[in-house]
Amino acid sequence: MEIASKYNPKDIEPKILNFWLSKALFSAQVNKKKTPYTIVIPPPNVTGILHMGHALNNTIQDVLIRYKRMSGYKALWMPGTDHAGIATQNVVEKQLAKDGKRKEDIGRAEFEKLLWAWKEEYGSTIINQLKRLGASCDWEKTRFTMDSEYSDAVKETFIRLYKKGLVYRGNYIINWCPRCKTALSDEEAAHKDIDGWLYYIRYPIKDSRDYVVVATTRPETMLGDTALAINPSDKRFKHLKNSAVMLPIVGRQLKVIEDEAIDPEFGTGAVKVTPAHDPVDFMLGKKHGLEFINIMNGDATLNENVPDSFKNMDRFQARETLITLLKEQNLIDKKEPHTISAGHCYRCNTIIEPRVSLQWFVKTKPLAQPAIKVVQEEKIKFYPQRWKKVYLNWMHNIQDWCISRQIWWGHRIPVFYCQGCYESDDKTGSKKGIIAAKEMPDKCPDCGSKELVQDPDVLDTWFSSWLWPFATLGWPKPTEELKFFYPTNCLVTASEILFFWVARMIMSGIEFIGDIPFSDVHIHGTVRDEKGIKMSKSLGNIIDPVEIIDKFGADALRFSLMLSAASGSDVYLTEERFLVGRNFCNKIWNATRFILLKIEQNNIKINDLDIDSTDPIDSWLLKELNATIASVSSDIDKYSLNEATKKIYDFFWHVFCDWYIEIVKDDVNPHKAKMLLRVLKDSLKLLHPIMPFITEEIFNLINQKIASNQDQALVVSQWPKEYSLKAKDTEIKQIQSIIETIKEIRNIKADFNLGQKKIVLQLESSPKGKQLWGDNQNWIKRLAILSDIEFKDKLQRVLYENNSWKVDFAIDTEDLSTFLTSLDKKAGNLEKVLRKISTRLKNDKFLANASVDIVAKEKIKYSDMTQELNRLKNLRNVFK
Repeated sequence: MEIASKYNPKDIEPKILNFWLSKALFSAQVNKKKTPYTIVIPPPNVTGILHMGHALNNTIQDVLIRYKRMSGYKALWMPGTDHAGIATQNVVEKQLAKDGKRKEDIGRAEFEKLLWAWKEEYGSTIINQLKRLGASCDWEKTRFTMDSEYSDAVKETFIRLYKKGLVYRGNYIINWCPRCKTALSDEEAAHKDIDGWLYYIRYPIKDSRDYVVVATTRPETMLGDTALAINPSDKRFKHLKNSAVMLPIVGRQLKVIEDEAIDPEFGTGAVKVTPAHDPVDFMLGKKHGLEFINIMNGDATLNENVPDSFKNMDRFQARETLITLLKEQNLIDKKEPHTISAGHCYRCNTIIEPRVSLQWFVKTKPLAQPAIKVVQEEKIKFYPQRWKKVYLNWMHNIQDWCISRQIWWGHRIPVFYCQGCYESDDKTGSKKGIIAAKEMPDKCPDCGSKELVQDPDVLDTWFSSWLWPFATLGWPKPTEELKFFYPTNCLVTASEILFFWVARMIMSGIEFIGDIPFSDVHIHGTVRDEKGIKMSKSLGNIIDPVEIIDKFGADALRFSLMLSAASGSDVYLTEERFLVGRNFCNKIWNATRFILLKIEQNNIKINDLDIDSTDPIDSWLLKELNATIASVSSDIDKYSLNEATKKIYDFFWHVFCDWYIEIVKDDVNPHKAKMLLRVLKDSLKLLHPIMPFITEEIFNLINQKIASNQDQALVVSQWPKEYSLKAKDTEIKQIQSIIETIKEIRNIKADFNLGQKKIVLQLESSPKGKQLWGDNQNWIKRLAILSDIEFKDKLQRVLYENNSWKVDFAIDTEDLSTFLTSLDKKAGNLEKVLRKISTRLKNDKFLANASVDIVAKEKIKYSDMTQELNRLKNLRNVFK
């Protein structure tokens, strides 16, 4: 059997992926004899391509699902994609614009055909990239949020909520994107600070030369003012109660209202009220019965409700024109620089416009109560736990959810209006002539008219996504998959969609299934660059995971991500970080190649991997393996994946390769060959969830060496179990003690600048200790680079000691001063570095500006170096 001299992921990864897929090894069928374990993928947008956040999120899920599959569970990782209403429509609109057309030019039906055609051609890009990453989803079950069965679930949901009175339509203040021309939820209109101005405008008092000064950051909205508001405790404005205040430019008389919500400290304490264009003003308008005047069109130009000179003018142009006009009339008191927190569209980054609009809403408070209770009772747990408080705080203050969107790509709202008897429900509250149904009825149930039209709006993308854990399994049909795989076990996601998605899934699962959608929510950190800045295409600081896969392989990418991903903490990446993963792949490959070549060179035939060894060295290795199996399993169960990654890395590289292989490499007999292959195979199993491609390839190579092998594939093999140890515990501890002594010998040789020079080691020990060193002296001398071992009854000087023995070097007197000079120089260099670190850690500016991660690393470095300096000083004291 030939094994390539170098590991080349480009040769292996496509082959292994095809092997998995061709044999349907990721398939999860209902099997009531097994315990299910289910994860649903956060469905990526069909417009999406793999970015490092996806790579992190999906690698975590894959580690969990592969681990559970190997642990005997019937593990289902449900895949799928989201139709991404606004994003997908924007993409296709841009393509249409290249031909000089708008969607309105071709009509809704033709535009929807273009959308579906685009989805069929490009919508699977990210799915194929996830396969390259090694994601072991049951790809045959891939769902799409607008496939026919899923669409039926969305309609069913809307209709049930509508009949329950939990869905309603009404005029309400919403976030409006003038670019996308649709309503947005609060979560879709994230606020960003921008530099602006606070304008102080004089509002004349009727029949008086006096005026009241009002401060505003959006002067153009004053054209829709219907009141002036003051705080009832603000004595400065008591005189306004019986006065009439006039709206400048427009000349409309404004009502003066008093309300506790007015902040006397903002501006002058008197504020303009524009109920149709500000969330706070909207509530004031409802409370005080004010007139609502919408002054804007859908594209944020001004409409017919403003003076003629402002009609069809863009909102920001109107602002400048208005300011100029106010200045001419001496109605600008002053202006001040002011930081404005402005909502921005999450898709196109346009500044949103608060605007009263007729929209569909979900009453969320009744749905939120049971979703709060299950988290309080810890039926659903958050990892890290700090997110529980964040979740509960949001849920206790939840607002109704605007679910209608004024776009063409998405689930059309399943509501039909009778042209014969429909009475606008926003004015009357009546539902006459409104029919919620999956398909258009033949006639109106109220008046019998056949003239029916469907609501033109579509549902918010998240309205379909909140059904994901059960709609993907066939709901509302009572499928076997739904009964077996629901509720799911763990949701892996990022914090930014905790409210968009996680909270809503909890509400919908309880409402429609009567059970929580998952028991655990693992929230991972954000991917950032080395400076701590969130990776963003616009900032030019992204690292493309596909490029990393092309360069280093998927396993290198996955390993490096898991090594960096401390539970819940942000992940700081540079391209150099992935060299760690590449180097580890090479180490695994080279160690495997060495073992297989040794077996081949020694012409060893292996029938099975049954081991029954009393050799203390073998038992020492198996004890280390047992500890690794236990801790890796425990860490994965606790979602401490970086700790699990570190432990298997340390075992394989620093225990198995650096010690056991080095100890036995000159004596690979049939017994040792079995030990090498058995531990290698178990190491591959521990590594497989993190590094699936290289481990599967090597697993297959090992299987070819074993005559009685029955393993089909590593991906469906059994998670390793702990071994019973044949050697006595005292014997195992002695082997460990020898290894610790060799490590210390190497350290001291480095301190003395002896390098690879062979030395004579002097040993003082009991007869048993001397016999142990004598029996194992061949590999001890080789690994410690010793020319000889001399056994002494009493040492004059002790460089290192433990409970069993003491050691010294036979150093020539004339060389001693050179060695001590090297030792003093090393200690001196450490002291210099420690002084620099200490100064840095006492610097308030450094502590204020450096990231938490960098400060923590500096503190760890200081602690480690202090410990090393103390060791050198103790060593130096031996020669006094």
